[in-house]
Amino acid sequence: MRNSTQTTTAPQTRQLPQFVFQPGFELPPELEAAEPPEARGLRRDQVRLMVSYRADDRVEHTRFTNLPDFLEAGDLLVINTSATLKAALPARRSDGTPLALHLSTRLPAELWLAEVRQPDGVASQPYFGARPGETLSLPGGAAVTLLTPYLPAQRRQPDAPVRLWVTRLTLPDGWTLPRYLETHGQPIRYSYVRQPWPIEYYQTVFATEPGSAEMPSAGRAFTPELVTRLVAQGIEFAPLLLHTGVASLEKHEPPYEEYCRVPAETARRVNAALAGGRRVIAVGTTVVRALETVTDAAGVVHPGQGWTELVITPQRGLRAVNGMLTGLHEPQATHLAMLQALAGCEHLQHTYAEALRQRYLWHEFGDLHLLLP
Repeated sequence: MRNSTQTTTAPQTRQLPQFVFQPGFELPPELEAAEPPEARGLRRDQVRLMVSYRADDRVEHTRFTNLPDFLEAGDLLVINTSATLKAALPARRSDGTPLALHLSTRLPAELWLAEVRQPDGVASQPYFGARPGETLSLPGGAAVTLLTPYLPAQRRQPDAPVRLWVTRLTLPDGWTLPRYLETHGQPIRYSYVRQPWPIEYYQTVFATEPGSAEMPSAGRAFTPELVTRLVAQGIEFAPLLLHTGVASLEKHEPPYEEYCRVPAETARRVNAALAGGRRVIAVGTTVVRALETVTDAAGVVHPGQGWTELVITPQRGLRAVNGMLTGLHEPQATHLAMLQALAGCEHLQHTYAEALRQRYLWHEFGDLHLLLP
Protein backbone atom coordinates (compact mmCIF):
# COMPACT_ATOMS: atom_id res chain seq x y z
CA MET A 1 0.00 0.00 0.00
CA ARG A 2 1.82 3.08 -1.20
CA ASN A 3 0.25 5.46 1.32
CA SER A 4 -1.24 4.02 4.46
CA THR A 5 -3.60 6.94 5.02
CA GLN A 6 -5.06 7.45 1.54
CA THR A 7 -6.58 5.37 -1.21
CA THR A 8 -3.89 4.44 -3.70
CA THR A 9 -3.87 4.75 -7.46
CA ALA A 10 -4.45 1.79 -9.75
CA PRO A 11 -2.11 -1.15 -9.13
CA GLN A 12 1.15 -1.63 -10.99
CA THR A 13 2.77 -5.06 -11.27
CA ARG A 14 6.37 -5.94 -10.45
CA GLN A 15 8.51 -9.04 -10.25
CA LEU A 16 8.15 -11.61 -7.48
CA PRO A 17 10.98 -11.32 -4.94
CA GLN A 18 13.27 -14.31 -4.88
CA PHE A 19 13.01 -16.79 -2.04
CA VAL A 20 13.99 -20.39 -1.44
CA PHE A 21 11.55 -22.88 -0.05
CA GLN A 22 11.57 -26.60 -0.68
CA PRO A 23 8.45 -28.09 0.86
CA GLY A 24 9.50 -31.55 -0.23
CA PHE A 25 6.02 -33.02 -0.66
CA GLU A 26 3.54 -33.99 -3.30
CA LEU A 27 -0.18 -33.53 -2.73
CA PRO A 28 -2.11 -36.73 -3.43
CA PRO A 29 -5.36 -36.00 -5.32
CA GLU A 30 -7.42 -37.78 -2.67
CA LEU A 31 -6.36 -35.16 -0.10
CA GLU A 32 -7.94 -32.33 -2.11
CA ALA A 33 -11.25 -31.51 -0.40
CA ALA A 34 -13.80 -32.01 -3.16
CA GLU A 35 -16.85 -30.87 -1.19
CA PRO A 36 -17.76 -28.85 1.91
CA PRO A 37 -17.57 -30.64 5.28
CA GLU A 38 -21.35 -30.29 5.54
CA ALA A 39 -21.62 -32.68 2.58
CA ARG A 40 -19.47 -35.13 4.55
CA GLY A 41 -21.85 -35.04 7.51
CA LEU A 42 -19.83 -32.54 9.55
CA ARG A 43 -20.55 -29.09 10.93
CA ARG A 44 -18.27 -26.32 9.74
CA ASP A 45 -16.41 -26.33 13.04
CA GLN A 46 -15.80 -30.08 12.96
CA VAL A 47 -13.04 -29.96 10.35
CA ARG A 48 -9.70 -31.17 11.64
CA LEU A 49 -7.24 -28.78 13.23
CA MET A 50 -3.50 -29.24 13.47
CA VAL A 51 -1.94 -27.06 16.19
CA SER A 52 1.81 -26.58 16.04
CA TYR A 53 4.19 -24.73 18.36
CA ARG A 54 7.28 -23.17 16.84
CA ALA A 55 9.25 -23.11 20.07
CA ASP A 56 9.56 -26.90 20.37
CA ASP A 57 8.03 -28.28 17.14
CA ARG A 58 5.22 -29.85 19.13
CA VAL A 59 2.16 -30.82 17.06
CA GLU A 60 -1.33 -31.69 18.29
CA HIS A 61 -4.27 -32.98 16.28
CA THR A 62 -7.83 -32.10 17.16
CA ARG A 63 -11.08 -30.68 15.74
CA PHE A 64 -11.70 -27.00 15.10
CA THR A 65 -14.52 -26.96 17.64
CA ASN A 66 -11.78 -27.38 20.27
CA LEU A 67 -10.03 -24.16 19.24
CA PRO A 68 -10.79 -22.48 22.61
CA ASP A 69 -8.57 -25.09 24.31
CA PHE A 70 -5.53 -23.66 22.51
CA LEU A 71 -6.22 -19.96 23.00
CA GLU A 72 -6.10 -17.83 26.12
CA ALA A 73 -7.63 -14.64 27.41
CA GLY A 74 -6.02 -11.65 25.73
CA ASP A 75 -5.25 -13.39 22.45
CA LEU A 76 -6.25 -11.20 19.51
CA LEU A 77 -7.73 -12.84 16.42
CA VAL A 78 -7.61 -10.57 13.38
CA ILE A 79 -10.31 -11.49 10.85
CA ASN A 80 -11.17 -10.62 7.25
CA THR A 81 -14.74 -9.40 6.76
CA SER A 82 -14.75 -9.63 2.95
CA ALA A 83 -17.69 -11.55 1.49
CA THR A 84 -17.42 -13.78 -1.56
CA LEU A 85 -18.93 -12.79 -4.90
CA LYS A 86 -20.53 -15.05 -7.47
CA ALA A 87 -17.56 -14.12 -9.62
CA ALA A 88 -17.71 -16.85 -12.29
CA LEU A 89 -19.76 -16.10 -15.40
CA PRO A 90 -20.36 -18.05 -18.60
CA ALA A 91 -19.00 -16.16 -21.61
CA ARG A 92 -18.97 -16.62 -25.36
CA ARG A 93 -16.73 -15.38 -28.18
CA SER A 94 -18.25 -13.85 -31.29
CA ASP A 95 -17.67 -17.15 -33.14
CA GLY A 96 -19.72 -18.99 -30.52
CA THR A 97 -16.83 -20.52 -28.57
CA PRO A 98 -18.00 -21.08 -24.97
CA LEU A 99 -15.71 -19.78 -22.24
CA ALA A 100 -15.81 -18.81 -18.57
CA LEU A 101 -14.98 -15.41 -17.10
CA HIS A 102 -13.61 -15.16 -13.57
CA LEU A 103 -13.80 -11.66 -12.13
CA SER A 104 -10.86 -11.11 -9.83
CA THR A 105 -10.22 -7.57 -8.62
CA ARG A 106 -12.23 -4.38 -9.01
CA LEU A 107 -10.03 -1.55 -10.28
CA PRO A 108 -10.60 2.21 -10.44
CA ALA A 109 -12.71 3.70 -13.27
CA GLU A 110 -15.12 0.76 -13.13
CA LEU A 111 -12.55 -1.63 -14.59
CA TRP A 112 -11.98 -5.23 -13.53
CA LEU A 113 -9.01 -7.55 -13.48
CA ALA A 114 -10.42 -10.78 -14.89
CA GLU A 115 -9.35 -14.21 -16.07
CA VAL A 116 -10.66 -15.96 -19.17
CA ARG A 117 -10.85 -19.73 -18.71
CA GLN A 118 -12.05 -22.83 -20.43
CA PRO A 119 -15.70 -23.53 -19.56
CA ASP A 120 -16.57 -25.75 -16.59
CA GLY A 121 -15.70 -29.35 -17.24
CA VAL A 122 -12.67 -28.63 -19.47
CA ALA A 123 -10.04 -29.36 -16.82
CA SER A 124 -10.41 -25.85 -15.38
CA GLN A 125 -7.61 -24.37 -17.49
CA PRO A 126 -6.93 -20.75 -18.52
CA TYR A 127 -7.87 -19.83 -22.09
CA PHE A 128 -5.10 -18.14 -24.03
CA GLY A 129 -6.83 -17.52 -27.36
CA ALA A 130 -8.41 -14.16 -26.54
CA ARG A 131 -7.05 -10.91 -27.98
CA PRO A 132 -6.95 -7.25 -26.86
CA GLY A 133 -10.06 -5.34 -27.82
CA GLU A 134 -12.18 -8.48 -28.04
CA THR A 135 -15.67 -8.37 -26.56
CA LEU A 136 -17.20 -11.48 -25.00
CA SER A 137 -20.93 -11.79 -24.54
CA LEU A 138 -22.24 -12.56 -21.06
CA PRO A 139 -25.69 -13.75 -19.88
CA GLY A 140 -28.64 -11.38 -19.87
CA GLY A 141 -27.31 -9.04 -22.52
CA ALA A 142 -24.13 -8.05 -20.67
CA ALA A 143 -20.65 -8.01 -22.21
CA VAL A 144 -17.01 -7.76 -21.21
CA THR A 145 -14.31 -6.08 -23.30
CA LEU A 146 -10.72 -7.26 -22.88
CA LEU A 147 -8.82 -3.98 -22.90
CA THR A 148 -5.19 -4.92 -22.29
CA PRO A 149 -3.09 -7.65 -20.64
CA TYR A 150 -2.54 -7.06 -16.96
CA LEU A 151 1.19 -7.81 -17.03
CA PRO A 152 3.19 -5.01 -18.72
CA ALA A 153 5.57 -7.47 -20.39
CA GLN A 154 2.66 -9.10 -22.18
CA ARG A 155 1.53 -5.75 -23.60
CA ARG A 156 4.85 -5.55 -25.44
CA GLN A 157 4.46 -9.04 -26.91
CA PRO A 158 1.38 -9.25 -29.13
CA ASP A 159 1.47 -13.05 -29.36
CA ALA A 160 2.19 -13.75 -25.67
CA PRO A 161 -0.36 -15.99 -23.92
CA VAL A 162 -2.44 -13.84 -21.58
CA ARG A 163 -4.22 -15.16 -18.50
CA LEU A 164 -5.23 -11.95 -16.69
CA TRP A 165 -6.87 -9.02 -18.46
CA VAL A 166 -7.86 -5.49 -17.56
CA THR A 167 -11.49 -5.44 -18.66
CA ARG A 168 -14.60 -3.27 -18.83
CA LEU A 169 -18.00 -4.75 -17.96
CA THR A 170 -21.10 -3.47 -19.71
CA LEU A 171 -24.32 -4.34 -17.91
CA PRO A 172 -27.90 -4.03 -19.20
CA ASP A 173 -29.65 -0.77 -18.33
CA GLY A 174 -30.94 -0.69 -14.77
CA TRP A 175 -28.74 -3.50 -13.51
CA THR A 176 -26.26 -3.04 -10.67
CA LEU A 177 -23.25 -5.32 -10.45
CA PRO A 178 -24.36 -7.01 -7.18
CA ARG A 179 -27.78 -7.80 -8.67
CA TYR A 180 -26.24 -9.02 -11.92
CA LEU A 181 -23.76 -11.36 -10.25
CA GLU A 182 -26.42 -12.65 -7.87
CA THR A 183 -28.64 -13.45 -10.85
CA HIS A 184 -26.15 -14.80 -13.38
CA GLY A 185 -22.92 -15.65 -11.53
CA GLN A 186 -21.66 -18.69 -9.67
CA PRO A 187 -18.92 -19.06 -7.06
CA ILE A 188 -15.54 -19.74 -8.62
CA ARG A 189 -14.58 -23.38 -8.32
CA TYR A 190 -11.72 -25.45 -9.67
CA SER A 191 -11.55 -28.99 -10.97
CA TYR A 192 -11.04 -30.61 -7.57
CA VAL A 193 -14.53 -29.39 -6.52
CA ARG A 194 -16.60 -31.74 -8.66
CA GLN A 195 -20.01 -30.08 -8.39
CA PRO A 196 -21.33 -26.55 -7.82
CA TRP A 197 -22.36 -25.43 -4.35
CA PRO A 198 -24.54 -22.46 -3.35
CA ILE A 199 -22.82 -19.19 -2.48
CA GLU A 200 -23.66 -19.72 1.21
CA TYR A 201 -21.02 -22.44 1.32
CA TYR A 202 -18.43 -19.85 0.27
CA GLN A 203 -19.22 -17.26 2.95
CA THR A 204 -17.66 -16.98 6.39
CA VAL A 205 -19.52 -15.96 9.52
CA PHE A 206 -17.51 -12.71 9.43
CA ALA A 207 -18.53 -11.68 5.88
CA THR A 208 -20.07 -8.20 5.70
CA GLU A 209 -18.75 -6.47 2.54
CA PRO A 210 -18.88 -8.27 -0.84
CA GLY A 211 -15.76 -8.08 -2.95
CA SER A 212 -13.72 -11.30 -2.89
CA ALA A 213 -13.45 -13.45 -5.99
CA GLU A 214 -12.62 -16.40 -3.76
CA MET A 215 -13.51 -17.06 -0.13
CA PRO A 216 -11.09 -15.98 2.64
CA SER A 217 -11.31 -19.62 3.64
CA ALA A 218 -9.34 -19.65 6.91
CA GLY A 219 -12.40 -18.15 8.61
CA ARG A 220 -14.87 -20.64 7.19
CA ALA A 221 -14.88 -23.05 10.15
CA PHE A 222 -15.99 -20.41 12.66
CA THR A 223 -19.63 -20.58 13.72
CA PRO A 224 -21.63 -18.06 15.78
CA GLU A 225 -21.61 -20.52 18.68
CA LEU A 226 -17.83 -20.93 18.56
CA VAL A 227 -17.28 -17.17 18.35
CA THR A 228 -19.50 -16.77 21.42
CA ARG A 229 -17.43 -19.30 23.34
CA LEU A 230 -14.22 -17.53 22.39
CA VAL A 231 -15.50 -14.10 23.40
CA ALA A 232 -16.72 -15.50 26.72
CA GLN A 233 -13.22 -16.87 27.27
CA GLY A 234 -11.68 -13.43 26.80
CA ILE A 235 -10.45 -13.87 23.23
CA GLU A 236 -10.58 -10.58 21.31
CA PHE A 237 -11.47 -10.04 17.65
CA ALA A 238 -10.35 -7.23 15.34
CA PRO A 239 -11.67 -6.84 11.78
CA LEU A 240 -10.01 -5.72 8.58
CA LEU A 241 -10.85 -6.09 4.91
CA LEU A 242 -8.97 -7.63 2.02
CA HIS A 243 -10.81 -8.55 -1.17
CA THR A 244 -9.14 -11.68 -2.50
CA GLY A 245 -8.56 -12.19 -6.21
CA VAL A 246 -8.43 -15.45 -8.12
CA ALA A 247 -5.95 -17.94 -6.74
CA SER A 248 -5.05 -19.71 -9.98
CA LEU A 249 -1.60 -18.19 -10.39
CA GLU A 250 0.56 -19.57 -13.18
CA LYS A 251 4.20 -20.62 -12.86
CA HIS A 252 6.53 -17.73 -11.93
CA GLU A 253 3.59 -15.31 -11.84
CA PRO A 254 3.76 -12.92 -8.87
CA PRO A 255 0.75 -12.44 -6.59
CA TYR A 256 -1.01 -9.33 -7.81
CA GLU A 257 -2.30 -6.34 -5.89
CA GLU A 258 -5.47 -6.67 -3.85
CA TYR A 259 -7.60 -4.01 -2.21
CA CYS A 260 -7.48 -3.86 1.58
CA ARG A 261 -8.56 -1.61 4.45
CA VAL A 262 -7.26 -1.65 8.03
CA PRO A 263 -9.44 0.44 10.40
CA ALA A 264 -7.89 2.68 13.03
CA GLU A 265 -9.44 0.64 15.86
CA THR A 266 -7.93 -2.57 14.52
CA ALA A 267 -4.50 -0.94 14.26
CA ARG A 268 -4.88 0.27 17.85
CA ARG A 269 -5.84 -3.17 19.15
CA VAL A 270 -2.94 -4.89 17.38
CA ASN A 271 -0.45 -2.34 18.68
CA ALA A 272 -1.82 -2.74 22.22
CA ALA A 273 -1.59 -6.52 22.03
CA LEU A 274 1.98 -6.46 20.75
CA ALA A 275 3.01 -3.89 23.37
CA GLY A 276 1.50 -6.11 26.07
CA GLY A 277 3.29 -9.22 24.89
CA ARG A 278 0.05 -10.89 23.80
CA ARG A 279 -0.46 -13.13 20.81
CA VAL A 280 -1.74 -11.59 17.58
CA ILE A 281 -3.16 -14.41 15.45
CA ALA A 282 -4.08 -13.73 11.85
CA VAL A 283 -7.05 -15.71 10.57
CA GLY A 284 -5.74 -16.40 7.10
CA THR A 285 -2.97 -15.28 4.78
CA THR A 286 -5.19 -12.44 3.54
CA VAL A 287 -5.14 -10.92 7.02
CA VAL A 288 -1.36 -11.22 7.18
CA ARG A 289 -0.95 -9.45 3.84
CA ALA A 290 -3.25 -6.59 4.81
CA LEU A 291 -1.87 -6.14 8.31
CA GLU A 292 1.79 -6.35 7.36
CA THR A 293 1.20 -3.83 4.59
CA VAL A 294 0.38 -1.09 7.09
CA THR A 295 3.05 -2.05 9.65
CA ASP A 296 6.22 0.04 9.59
CA ALA A 297 9.78 -1.15 10.10
CA ALA A 298 9.51 -0.46 13.83
CA GLY A 299 6.55 -2.84 14.14
CA VAL A 300 3.89 -0.14 14.54
CA VAL A 301 0.60 -0.80 12.78
CA HIS A 302 -1.14 2.14 11.07
CA PRO A 303 -4.65 2.45 9.64
CA GLY A 304 -4.81 2.56 5.88
CA GLN A 305 -6.55 1.53 2.70
CA GLY A 306 -5.64 0.92 -0.92
CA TRP A 307 -4.06 -1.77 -3.07
CA THR A 308 -1.37 -3.81 -1.40
CA GLU A 309 1.48 -5.14 -3.50
CA LEU A 310 3.29 -6.75 -0.58
CA VAL A 311 4.68 -10.24 -1.06
CA ILE A 312 5.88 -11.69 2.24
CA THR A 313 9.01 -13.82 2.13
CA PRO A 314 11.40 -15.10 4.81
CA GLN A 315 13.80 -12.35 3.76
CA ARG A 316 11.18 -9.69 4.43
CA GLY A 317 9.88 -11.29 7.64
CA LEU A 318 6.79 -10.51 9.71
CA ARG A 319 6.25 -7.54 12.02
CA ALA A 320 2.65 -7.52 13.21
CA VAL A 321 1.62 -11.14 13.77
CA ASN A 322 3.10 -13.97 15.79
CA GLY A 323 0.46 -16.61 15.10
CA MET A 324 -1.66 -17.70 12.18
CA LEU A 325 -4.69 -19.83 11.43
CA THR A 326 -4.58 -21.03 7.84
CA GLY A 327 -5.52 -23.80 5.49
CA LEU A 328 -3.03 -26.18 3.93
CA HIS A 329 -1.30 -24.90 0.83
CA GLU A 330 -0.15 -26.60 -2.34
CA PRO A 331 3.53 -27.30 -3.06
CA GLN A 332 5.36 -24.18 -4.25
CA ALA A 333 2.42 -21.89 -3.42
CA THR A 334 3.65 -18.41 -2.55
CA HIS A 335 1.64 -18.67 0.68
CA LEU A 336 4.26 -21.14 1.88
CA ALA A 337 6.86 -18.38 1.77
CA MET A 338 4.65 -16.37 4.14
CA LEU A 339 4.32 -19.34 6.47
CA GLN A 340 8.06 -19.86 6.35
CA ALA A 341 8.53 -16.22 7.36
CA LEU A 342 6.48 -16.98 10.46
CA ALA A 343 7.56 -20.50 11.37
CA GLY A 344 10.79 -21.31 9.55
CA CYS A 345 11.40 -23.95 6.93
CA GLU A 346 12.13 -26.87 9.27
CA HIS A 347 8.97 -26.38 11.33
CA LEU A 348 6.88 -26.07 8.18
CA GLN A 349 8.36 -29.23 6.70
CA HIS A 350 7.67 -31.05 9.95
CA THR A 351 4.05 -29.93 10.16
CA TYR A 352 3.29 -30.64 6.52
CA ALA A 353 4.73 -34.13 6.89
CA GLU A 354 2.35 -34.57 9.83
CA ALA A 355 -0.59 -33.29 7.82
CA LEU A 356 0.16 -35.75 5.04
CA ARG A 357 0.65 -38.63 7.46
CA GLN A 358 -2.62 -37.83 9.23
CA ARG A 359 -4.46 -37.48 5.89
CA TYR A 360 -5.55 -33.86 6.33
CA LEU A 361 -7.59 -32.30 3.54
CA TRP A 362 -6.37 -29.33 1.47
CA HIS A 363 -8.06 -26.27 -0.11
CA GLU A 364 -11.01 -24.08 0.87
CA PHE A 365 -13.23 -26.91 2.10
CA GLY A 366 -10.39 -28.69 3.88
CA ASP A 367 -8.77 -28.76 7.29
CA LEU A 368 -6.87 -26.05 9.16
CA HIS A 369 -3.51 -25.38 10.74
CA LEU A 370 -2.96 -23.15 13.77
CA LEU A 371 0.64 -21.97 14.12
CA LEU A 372 1.53 -20.64 17.57
CA PRO A 373 4.79 -19.34 19.08
